[in-house]
Amino acid sequence: MCGRYRLSRRKQIIEEHFDAVSGDEDWSPRYNVAPTQSVAVIRQNPKEPIRELSLIRWGLIPSWAKDSSVAAKMINARSETAGTKPAFRDALKSRRCLIPADGFYEWMRTGKAKQPYCFEVTDGELFGLAGLWDRWRGLSGNTVETCSILTTTPNAVTSAVHDRMPVILDPDGYDLWLDPGMKDVAAASELLKPYDARLMRCYPVSTRINRVANDDAECSKPVELAQIQNRLFV
Repeated sequence: MCGRYRLSRRKQIIEEHFDAVSGDEDWSPRYNVAPTQSVAVIRQNPKEPIRELSLIRWGLIPSWAKDSSVAAKMINARSETAGTKPAFRDALKSRRCLIPADGFYEWMRTGKAKQPYCFEVTDGELFGLAGLWDRWRGLSGNTVETCSILTTTPNAVTSAVHDRMPVILDPDGYDLWLDPGMKDVAAASELLKPYDARLMRCYPVSTRINRVANDDAECSKPVELAQIQNRLFV
């Protein structure tokens, strides 16, 4: 499960990191990105060797869906079954994307409460989450592009908090993953593995992250939780 993440870099830095170009879309630093919101994605132009950054909605609506209500249930896709699920199998074959992030959040239940944690790669560097996208046309003729984040089994860092983690792709796999001409689902699925735990860290954050309206740097600042600190990788 991945239901919130952080992308706190400016658009120019995202473009440079992923070697991508964009149009008029703007991106302001975000610390509490939530489902159904517009999110930045990186896709390969099918006609030119260019990566493009654009904004689409988080929560995949399959092209064949009768209405958009399914989006809330499609924010994540299990990498183990995406190739066989009607909602995701075509996208896994030819509509893959990267979803830039520099942190993601998961919650650990402690008694009756849930404590949020932020997960980062190295010291909070940018990384690319494996995503799928689709294009849906409503009855009124409006077209909406949407996406889903692929998840996998946890590594040693994330398993301390949650039984799933988003797929963080190795940069060496970006070209293959983004190539719209690469239709081999088995080859694409080989990239969907737990990220190296040695390159990750985790720390508790404020419950301010629980409210979508809270979207500032305070959401991802570490907080002290002495009673459980020793159980986590920090």
